[in-house]
Amino acid sequence: MKYLHTMVRVADLDQSLTFYRDALGLEVVRKMDNPAGRYTLLYLAAPGDRGAELELTHNWDEHAYTGGRNFGHLAYAVPDIYAAVQRLTDHGVTINRPPRDGHMAFVRSPDGISIELLQQGRPLPPAEPWASMPNSGNW
Repeated sequence: MKYLHTMVRVADLDQSLTFYRDALGLEVVRKMDNPAGRYTLLYLAAPGDRGAELELTHNWDEHAYTGGRNFGHLAYAVPDIYAAVQRLTDHGVTINRPPRDGHMAFVRSPDGISIELLQQGRPLPPAEPWASMPNSGNW
């Protein structure tokens, strides 16, 4: 398993860049705009350490977050997403977003922290029981 990033939702991308890049000293790694989804993803990392990134998610139509909605999730790459979700299931963890696509799944910690699991490399072929499993709760 490899730690990937922590996602934080931000209301004002320019103001957040001034803080995270200019004041804190993180470097912009990449930026992705999604006009259809009306959001921007901006990834930052500490100088010389691209192994742990901070993802700033700016939803263009959202101007304020309440109740902790600005924190998104922790993300980990796994060598076999099906084995990872099976291990979690075997430990009694609810799979909130099953890896129907062989690429991505979400679970929650006992404290409600959202954890994203991403298949390393290319997605695996769809497989049961995951391919037909519905979402459960929030992720």
